[in-house]
Amino acid sequence: MAASSSTSPALGADADDPATRAATLLEDLPQEIIDRILIQLPSKDIGRFRAVCTSWGSATSTPQFMLEHHRRQPSLPIINGNGRPASLVVLRDTSARASNQHLWPFRLGFKHRSEYRLLGSCDGFLVVCRRSQFGSRFYAYNPVIRKHALLAQPQVGQSFYNTMIGFYRHHPTGEYRVLWVSRSHHSWSHHLCKPGLYILTVGSDRPRYVGFRTTKDLPPSEHIMFLQSLCCSSYYSPPVHHRGSLHWCSYGTSDIIVFDAQGESFRWMQSPTELWPSKLFDMKGMLALWAGSARYYNGFTIMDVWVMRDYEAEIWAFMYRIDLSTVEASRKLYSTSFYKKNKRKFKKKKLLDSPVRLFEDMAVLNNRELLIMYDENKVLRCNIDGKFLGIVNLGKGQYYMWLTQHRLQESIVPIPYHETQEEDEESVFSTGCV
Repeated sequence: MAASSSTSPALGADADDPATRAATLLEDLPQEIIDRILIQLPSKDIGRFRAVCTSWGSATSTPQFMLEHHRRQPSLPIINGNGRPASLVVLRDTSARASNQHLWPFRLGFKHRSEYRLLGSCDGFLVVCRRSQFGSRFYAYNPVIRKHALLAQPQVGQSFYNTMIGFYRHHPTGEYRVLWVSRSHHSWSHHLCKPGLYILTVGSDRPRYVGFRTTKDLPPSEHIMFLQSLCCSSYYSPPVHHRGSLHWCSYGTSDIIVFDAQGESFRWMQSPTELWPSKLFDMKGMLALWAGSARYYNGFTIMDVWVMRDYEAEIWAFMYRIDLSTVEASRKLYSTSFYKKNKRKFKKKKLLDSPVRLFEDMAVLNNRELLIMYDENKVLRCNIDGKFLGIVNLGKGQYYMWLTQHRLQESIVPIPYHETQEEDEESVFSTGCV
């Protein structure tokens, strides 16, 4: 009897409960093996396993575990479907799959889509602006654990306007920071009320003013023009965080603006091309840039991609070219083969029949696959050789799609907050499969 009692479940536990049996069997393993198993769990399952027993909750809540779990997640592009059933959708790496699929769509819980805008993304956190008749509010939001925190804004006089131009992790301190341009409503034209540059540490309630510093002398009259251009550049495409600095393609020019997050000063970097439009992105840990050429109405027919081989020397190398004619020829072959296999399922003209007339934007899906927005409201997948791989289809009711240039690398790390954090009367965010 003594021997049998020593192997029985703990007092009060239900021996027939599957969760209890699973916990008992797993806890019999060495801690190192347990950690290896738990670290492989999808982000959404971590919360469920934390509720099984105290030891699992503790093991998956340490900073080391959460950071390692985040490091293992892929960085995936976010598409704005601008309609139902989902608005913002994170696409799965579909290189090994026959059909287009999404990882999970999430909807911000506002009554109207026009109320919000995705402004930044970093390490699994998003920054979202909510607009209302009372002004704009900014939130840091983790869509995996469904938590958000209101961000304190700079206060410049009685009538002010704040533009978030960057969201990044400050590597020396590990802090997440927001870079603001703050001004009065008339500061672009009123020289007595100049705009200011502020930095907010997420979790703090006081934005910090930073002086406007550059590596080359600019007359005071050009400071306002520079910050105005920077706001436009950030609206056009978010900055790329690389080597401790933020990088923007200057709106309307081929210049690259760089903000040193440690020295808190601006400088300029040489671009590999004088073509515009161009956008920066991260390619396997290297700074990369694509630019459109051979313009055609509101788009272009060729996209060239460069990567920076030597950051200190600012040496770029040409990588590959995506030509519309190559993609279109591949699409025709794909469509013919696809319909031969599925001709009984299709009686009307489908999206695959639509020719690719022009390119508008691009985002990287993985090392070999690209997402390309074309013909104003569609997104296709192709590889870096221009081979057509399929149309992105988010579901019924998706009448428009555009690439946000933001990415999500899932995280279960909680959002920093301060003790005087204002609580909303109701949760303004909801997420999950729709």
